[in-house]
Amino acid sequence: MARFAYVATAPDGTTASGVERATSREEVELALYDRDLSDIRITQKRNPLQAEILAPRVKREEVMHLSRQLGAFVRAGLPVTSAVRALRTDARNSSVRRMLTDVEDGLRAGDTLSDCLARHPRIFPEYYRGIIRSAELSGELDIVLERLAAYLERDLTARRRIRSAAIYPAVVAVMAVGTVVILAGFVMPRFRVFFDSLHAKLPLATRVLLAVTGFVGHWWWALLGGLGVLLLLGFLVTRTRAGRYGRDRLLLAIPAVGSTIRYALVERFCRLLSSMVNAGVVLPEALRVATDSLPNRVFQRSLDRARESVLEGEGLARPLAGTALFPSTAIQMIRVGEDTGTLDAQLVVTARYYEGELDHKLKKLIALFEPVVIIVMGAIVGFVAVALVSAMYGVFNQVKT
Repeated sequence: MARFAYVATAPDGTTASGVERATSREEVELALYDRDLSDIRITQKRNPLQAEILAPRVKREEVMHLSRQLGAFVRAGLPVTSAVRALRTDARNSSVRRMLTDVEDGLRAGDTLSDCLARHPRIFPEYYRGIIRSAELSGELDIVLERLAAYLERDLTARRRIRSAAIYPAVVAVMAVGTVVILAGFVMPRFRVFFDSLHAKLPLATRVLLAVTGFVGHWWWALLGGLGVLLLLGFLVTRTRAGRYGRDRLLLAIPAVGSTIRYALVERFCRLLSSMVNAGVVLPEALRVATDSLPNRVFQRSLDRARESVLEGEGLARPLAGTALFPSTAIQMIRVGEDTGTLDAQLVVTARYYEGELDHKLKKLIALFEPVVIIVMGAIVGFVAVALVSAMYGVFNQVKT
């Protein structure tokens, strides 16, 4: 049985508090109602030794489903507190249950939903809380929750598409490294012993191959150590603001890869900004939150300057064009939205357009990667074959003569 601490109002108006043992919160509530207590607030007391050290992470999929279900409950006329309670009862993830329990307790204490969600910033990002706060002011919580669920669903689809596109290049790269390791560690040492036993003069290609594989086989520990040091240095450098900015600028400068990253960032920025503007968030605040949600520091710095121009009354399209990061097509679409008063709708159209462009870019990137890998692998295998065959012919001719 679990222990629950409660604070309530007694029939005489005084505050009553204590600790109850029960199998569930509902059992404690029923027992307290039987004592004619009201304004009940219950908190489960947890033993630190029994706390979940590795509590399950709350995934974006779960936040999406919670948003959609909560919106459906609110649309059906169910109070938010009762809706959260129903979701908590059905939740399978223990981290989600604890979060919803805290949200329910906050709602019962008189806090707003956005204030309750603000206590869980790792689960609900700033843009999510900002949109909910605007929805509470406008009274369109059910509509906004449905839009948030749709945004999260599209964002998840884009992320999955990018991950799926990266699987094939990663597998091929691992196979290429594995081939080199097998050659250096197992195949070539056996040929070296064979050639040394014949005391024959080997061709240049064979000597180069044996020297390279011998070096790798003998100094593999130093190479791994050096690689580890480089990775550690890279990690430490990217922990600094200048290091992260340099890394992001380098990624944007890589041919083919940089344009793909840029399209992905433009698509995410436009979709998130449209969701916030549509929810009633003022443009400068929506621009700040959408900028902070981007993982690229180059975009963040440029958009911060653009936000200052927006605050000075220059609109949105012109400051975005000044960043030189947004394609001209996106700027034209946003300018049309500003001129016609349909900025949120045009941002959605822009996001959808660059979603399709991102698909095209990913396919082109994979199509470009395939021949490069084939050429590199073919060059390695071909060099090894030429080195070994030429050595065999050389040894045979020397033995024959």
